[in-house]
Amino acid sequence: MREGDQTLSKAARAWCMYDWANSAFITTVTAALYPPFFRSLATSAGLSKSEATAYWGYVSSAALLTVAVLAPLLGATADHTGGRKKYMAAFAGLGICVTASFMFIGGDAWRVAAALFVLATIGFAGANVFYDSFLPRVSARGHLDRVSSRGFALGYLGGGVLLVLNLLWVTYPGFFGLPNRDLAVRFSFLSVAVWWALFSIPFFRNVPEPGVFGRPAHPRAAVIEGFGRLVRTFREVRRYRQLFLFLVAFWIYTDGVGTIVRMATAYGDDVGIGIDDMVAALVITQFVGIPFTMLFAKLAERIGPKPSILITLGVYAGIAGSAYFMSTAAHFYALAIAVATVQGGCQALSRSLFSRMVPDEMGSEFFGFYSASSKFAGVFGPLVFGAIAHATGESRLGILSVVLFFVVGGVLLGRVDVERGEALASSDNRV
Repeated sequence: MREGDQTLSKAARAWCMYDWANSAFITTVTAALYPPFFRSLATSAGLSKSEATAYWGYVSSAALLTVAVLAPLLGATADHTGGRKKYMAAFAGLGICVTASFMFIGGDAWRVAAALFVLATIGFAGANVFYDSFLPRVSARGHLDRVSSRGFALGYLGGGVLLVLNLLWVTYPGFFGLPNRDLAVRFSFLSVAVWWALFSIPFFRNVPEPGVFGRPAHPRAAVIEGFGRLVRTFREVRRYRQLFLFLVAFWIYTDGVGTIVRMATAYGDDVGIGIDDMVAALVITQFVGIPFTMLFAKLAERIGPKPSILITLGVYAGIAGSAYFMSTAAHFYALAIAVATVQGGCQALSRSLFSRMVPDEMGSEFFGFYSASSKFAGVFGPLVFGAIAHATGESRLGILSVVLFFVVGGVLLGRVDVERGEALASSDNRV
């Protein structure tokens, strides 16, 4: 049973604040500063620019592949042991501590940078497995789209505020008492860790812990049971046919979204766009994304989340195709703003649409599959992108491969019967 309106409202607000907290990792680290930072370490070690871009794609894929393998097991285990918040805190703590350690990477240590980025991503994404599973617990089903969209909007705002500060540090290091740009970049990584830790506190204080479905189990026994539940879930997946079809569609189109986010600054750097322009464009993206995320929530109330997501995929396909011709900072700004109009809406509505078709008693487990879908998606896009860059010596052809992910994902999403999926989830919740 969910708690009363006052407690629920407080819990929902605290839940949304975690998006504010952890989005700094995506904006400052993954999207803005770490790809060029990694490339500079790699080129200092003697790699060519195209090789550095390719290896960044491989590193991104390795990080997400690791999380994709772990995510379903994490969710299943948490459902049996309880303590989802403890699991979430452990992974968030890992991500925060490793992100802080980025400050000490130097010279040509690109392999160390790669390993630490993989660990930080495991912490970030592992925590999100549990974080996402709280959405149906803090919001009534009728408000899922709105609460999920507010979380993403706060993520845009929080990530954008810190990114503005980081941009100022990197652009005018002397004004802030920093001796050079390199140290400003390193302090930016440290600021992400502090920001993430500080603004996670409301979630852990105010979001209630869900109950354990079934008898609580020892963690070791829960891991074994977790494997068993995964096997049973795969066997019974036909029962959740619409949910499974959505996962496949989500897996494919999110591959495109993740590739754009993770490879944008590496690609921009490769075609000669300066880091100041790229980071400034990403700052604009954060703030443009806030109203558009909420506009898509309103649109979903009128036409439904599925048609709204399909609109975002059409825009994304156009963006990926246009990026092939990008050659100036103005082009990067235009495409970044275009991404901002659809990214929050696509991600928020995907999360809430999935929530509609999930039975409560399998919340963490199914959100583990949801997270695994998005992480497996992020494996193949950067991998293909990197392989093409490696093979051809330049990365323009890699961006064209992204269009296919949006087209195929959109076609499969169009076949999902949301009402049937919701009806099955509701009937299971009553059992």
